[in-house]
Amino acid sequence: MNLQEKLRGTGVALVTPFKNGQIDWESLERVIEHVIAGGVEFLVSLGTTGESSTTSDEEHRQILDFTIKVNRGRLPFVAGVFGGNNTAAMVEKIKGFNFEGIDALLSSNPAYNKPGQEGIFQHYMALADASPRPIIIYNVPSRTASNMTAETTLRLAHGSDKFIAVKEASDDIYQIMKIIKGRPKDFLVLSGDDFITLPLIASGGDGVVSVIANTAPRPFTDMVRAALRQDLPTAQRLNFQLLELYKLLFAEGNPVGVKAAMELQGLCSREVRLPLAPMSENGVHALMAEMEKINS
Repeated sequence: MNLQEKLRGTGVALVTPFKNGQIDWESLERVIEHVIAGGVEFLVSLGTTGESSTTSDEEHRQILDFTIKVNRGRLPFVAGVFGGNNTAAMVEKIKGFNFEGIDALLSSNPAYNKPGQEGIFQHYMALADASPRPIIIYNVPSRTASNMTAETTLRLAHGSDKFIAVKEASDDIYQIMKIIKGRPKDFLVLSGDDFITLPLIASGGDGVVSVIANTAPRPFTDMVRAALRQDLPTAQRLNFQLLELYKLLFAEGNPVGVKAAMELQGLCSREVRLPLAPMSENGVHALMAEMEKINS
């Protein structure tokens, strides 16, 4: 089984638990075991959900090494610390990075600079030339202020076999379907938003890099698997059960909501690092009510 086949299904964008401002290693281990037991297909560390923007380079390395140790090679492992708006600096980072235990890297479009499509293409090609590992492209316009069009994604997918997937968080189903239609064989199209996962798979996509899988891995992975085997009634039923939870988890930002849900489960604290703030008590009460409804 090649890496793309292993990445088909549910990946989880792991949270980084904190306790009194420091990384809570005991809780991180508990979270990793929770999502593995819940059936996810692969792990992703230090994306947006992992608060990579407010953790230091030293902490990044510690989190990656710890996750590799706990994972013990059970699932494919993707590192998400390769998004940046300085292409030359990112190339140097990749060249000097220790990729032992890491199967692929996740890299978002350059933020703040607002590059055009040619700049985005050349940025990714420079990373591909430098990287010893496959790359998952991450298109998240709400955070980067620039959308990577279907044409640019397909240009990259056909331009280098280093690109094995795209995590699409544009919420533009037409754009996503154009990528699915024109992609090369073995190039995966993964949802970057939990709520759009079912329509994406129904359109021919391959899975998701999920936030909700931190807190509800079993029902969500069951939904994804049902969709992939084209059991639409089961997938719809499970998706509707989770529908309100999708919304509540993002009501006060990510990972604010999912950490609050995980605190209710005893998995980790809802603590986040500034400029994020922990979920409000009203938000927590709404989450609690919805989670009790799902569990019943």
